[in-house]
Amino acid sequence: MKNTLLPDTQNSKDLRNIVINHVGIKDILHPINFVNRDNESHPSVANFTMTVKLPENVKGTHMSRFVEILNDDECNFSVDSFMDLVQRVADRLDSSDAQIIVEFPFFRNKKAPSSGVQSLLDYKATLTGSIVDGKSELTIKVVVPVTSLCPCSKSISKYGAHNQRSHITIEAKASEGETVYLEDLIDLAEKKASSELYAILKRDDEKIVTERAYENPAFVEDIVRDIAVELNSNKKIDYYCLESENFESIHNHSAYASITKQK
Repeated sequence: MKNTLLPDTQNSKDLRNIVINHVGIKDILHPINFVNRDNESHPSVANFTMTVKLPENVKGTHMSRFVEILNDDECNFSVDSFMDLVQRVADRLDSSDAQIIVEFPFFRNKKAPSSGVQSLLDYKATLTGSIVDGKSELTIKVVVPVTSLCPCSKSISKYGAHNQRSHITIEAKASEGETVYLEDLIDLAEKKASSELYAILKRDDEKIVTERAYENPAFVEDIVRDIAVELNSNKKIDYYCLESENFESIHNHSAYASITKQK
């Protein structure tokens, strides 16, 4: 039974006249069902940051309400429906502005190129949804692990070329009325790398993958430029920030390149 005699300190007035842009909860883990591009549900565990704007005359927000929203029912969402969850935060906390940042491992079932053996590969996905003065904005980001092979090493070496695992990170905002999916960005990154990765490879598969990388050498500069060409021509995308980081196998540092563009 609710005790109405207890003071509600958070709702008391604040006299410092300072607006807080973001206040809420950070680093809370919660199970989710993420619905992919093909309308398939993928259970995962996500890390949430959930905030609202606090007016200058209010002392504090209601922290428990953020957690209640996650626990009201099963946390199901897709790229298409994620902003509905952000709107629930704004409504429940009675705020004009709200933001949710959710990070989770996104898995895809991949088939090896020769044997056809299937295995799951994980990608780090992030959705950032914001409502500011009634205007909604969604950004999606994915980190794609790939293989890169050095063109310079290939051109000067008799017996091979140094290659390494690399991360291609693509962050994108869709144009008005359009939708961009995680799978769209993953497919593009893997296509432009020296080779894509697989969790399981048999001997015939390994031969194909290593030879494919050797036939498609790429500097970090090549990778970001090749992806940028595709993103620039994609009318569904209004903004992007892409990065490529090669964890160099013959150096104790990474090679890195990035491109950002607002269309």
